[in-house]
Amino acid sequence: MHLTISRRRTALLAAASAATLLAGVLTTVAAAAATVACRVDYQVTNQWGGGFGADVTVTNLGDPVNGWTLTWSWTAGQQVTQAWNATVTQSGAQVAARDAGYNAAIGTGGTAAFGFNGSWNNTSNPAPTSFALNGTTCTGTTPPTTAPATTAPPTTAPPTTAPPTTAPPTTAPPPTGGMQMEKLDRGLISVRSGNGNLVSWRLLGTEVSGVSFNLYRGSTKVNSTPITGATNYLDSGAAAGAAYTVRAVVNGAEQAASAAALQFLNGYLDVPIQPPPGGTTPTGEAYTYSANDASVGDLDGDGRYEIVLKWDPSNSKDNSQSGYTGNVYVDAYTLTGTRLWRIDLGRNIRAGAHYTQFQVYDYDGDGRAEVAMKTADGTRSGTGQVIGSASADYRNSSGYVLSGPEYLTMFDGRTGAALSTVDYDPPRGTVSSWGDSYGNRVDRFLAGTAYLDGQRPSLIMARGYYTRAVIAAWDFRDGTLRKRWTFDSNTAGNGAAAGQGNHSLSIADIDGDGRQEIVYGAAAIDDNGRLLWSTGNGHGDALHVGDLDPSRPGLEVFKVDEDGTKPSSYFADARTGQVLWQTAPNGDNGRGVSDDIWAGSPGAESWSAAADGLLNTKGQNIGRKPSSQNFLIWWDGDPVRELLDATKIDKYGPNGDTRLLTANGVASNNGTKSTPALSGDILGDWREEVIWRTSDSTALRIYSTPTPTSLRLHTLMHDPQYRVAIAWQNTAYNQPPHTGFFLGDGMTTPPAPNIYLR
Repeated sequence: MHLTISRRRTALLAAASAATLLAGVLTTVAAAAATVACRVDYQVTNQWGGGFGADVTVTNLGDPVNGWTLTWSWTAGQQVTQAWNATVTQSGAQVAARDAGYNAAIGTGGTAAFGFNGSWNNTSNPAPTSFALNGTTCTGTTPPTTAPATTAPPTTAPPTTAPPTTAPPTTAPPPTGGMQMEKLDRGLISVRSGNGNLVSWRLLGTEVSGVSFNLYRGSTKVNSTPITGATNYLDSGAAAGAAYTVRAVVNGAEQAASAAALQFLNGYLDVPIQPPPGGTTPTGEAYTYSANDASVGDLDGDGRYEIVLKWDPSNSKDNSQSGYTGNVYVDAYTLTGTRLWRIDLGRNIRAGAHYTQFQVYDYDGDGRAEVAMKTADGTRSGTGQVIGSASADYRNSSGYVLSGPEYLTMFDGRTGAALSTVDYDPPRGTVSSWGDSYGNRVDRFLAGTAYLDGQRPSLIMARGYYTRAVIAAWDFRDGTLRKRWTFDSNTAGNGAAAGQGNHSLSIADIDGDGRQEIVYGAAAIDDNGRLLWSTGNGHGDALHVGDLDPSRPGLEVFKVDEDGTKPSSYFADARTGQVLWQTAPNGDNGRGVSDDIWAGSPGAESWSAAADGLLNTKGQNIGRKPSSQNFLIWWDGDPVRELLDATKIDKYGPNGDTRLLTANGVASNNGTKSTPALSGDILGDWREEVIWRTSDSTALRIYSTPTPTSLRLHTLMHDPQYRVAIAWQNTAYNQPPHTGFFLGDGMTTPPAPNIYLR
């Protein structure tokens, strides 16, 4: 037996005793004749003054079980304080962990995992000396009468093999421990390009090397030999509006045809939307609505994305501004403009960039995305359900909502029905404890989605960043929201995170352990809810996390600062928070960007409003600053990224930028931030689309590149870091997504994503 310790925590665990892995016998009480055996792996993941975190994995070496309870005893007075993926109770030294329902069944050779945080006496923290599962002590051996562990019952697929009824012939089996991702279709689109059509489609993240494609215009195959390179084809001379399908070719056999291509006849696709009716505030101010931030998710499980859209009233407010606002509405639309539902958040949710952060993701793994957001008394779901009291009105005379209950609701993506509503964590408590007494800083919210266990997504909801910062992680399983952990900068040992938050966050596996962390501005929170690092450089607006310097191992962080006494910007190691270079203090630095926008310098280039020039990965000034410092987009055919700002796309050059797109009849969002409704790889090949609202908010206009590429990449939506970045893009001051690998000039072939599809 042995205890494994995360390498990055070795110094913290110097005083912790070595312990051993424990093993034992697994029983099924329903079948007395069943042959049973299992192994239990117990791992302390980190340890701090008075507390520690641990992961536990049960491996079934015997016959299948359906329902389990793992028990053990402590020998040094440890206490379990919170747990996830299991219900844990403790009486004295005796601990019992019961399955969470969704993980009750463990087939032969399968595993069940859970984790917990606990307290210890700072002197000794030995691992339990024995475990028992369903009442039987573990041994870790396979009885000779048991069927081989590689043989599963006919109804249970081995854990490393995709179920044959769902895995298409072009996909590889899901990797052990892979992350759950969407089972997308080809996303086939046809964009008018000169006198022809650029047709492009997705290469899925699970597709084995060697898959090729045949493209059909109507019933005519347009390629003479299967397409083995990039997943696009310029059909020169083809009529505008020609109909296309694509078919994968695997081992010489042509597969079923894709859905018909969406037509971008003028370089864009208009998705009709329906503005809510305007209204009048209690003080007599009239207001109307404009389409605002959007997100995407496969709401109905058909492999095609739908759009979730937030509507902002014309009187929406920054938190620092007093005054009533109109209600916030959230809609769902198909790509053909069918409205699926509308949620009315009601009078007790104020409108503005910092109040409503909505997340769209498949949290329960049923193949259909849910939608999560903060709610209140009077919120009306897409099916007409009223949350709390329909008549309650907690607005004060300044328009702020500083009293009354606060909720978190998970909505059904298909219908907008409320599936689970819980009290919002963190609660507001005393308003002044967040930095002011009139209601500005108490209602600064952030949200995200993260694979905290390395396999399934969790919902991240947060409050505060100027002073106190609190982050709560939630799991949605079996129709219920359950809290995984809460991080509070007021808790002992977490004080270094106070005042370090941004107007946005980023989610990435910054320590390389297969689980994602939360980069909360100038601080990072580990996957188990513990502080990982803090630079102490304080609050800022813009934040970028990615493999910005491919010559270094791991990921990097580029951030700008608002505090005039701190560096105006800095470049740091994402694993440790170590600042690698910085620029001199220069007041409130409001904008900053980092990515590979110029092939003339290796890796990413970084620039910001309050620092001169364009900086390379060493912080050296290498030339002219770009004309904008806002968003980014992969648009043309090379891997170098382009500049996206307001309603235009430019390509950087050392002597000047080149305009690639000027979009007419559309508008950007969020005032001077000039951000799109959404930008990301939502259709076609790996290049990104951009969505703006039309000027009258009667449609969402999706633009896609008309330029061919020779670069073959999996869809970026099957890169876990990029996919969750699309989910959090709408949070507060929107920021562009980054991949978990280097995508730029001189890039190497990225590794296949460690994912499985649902």
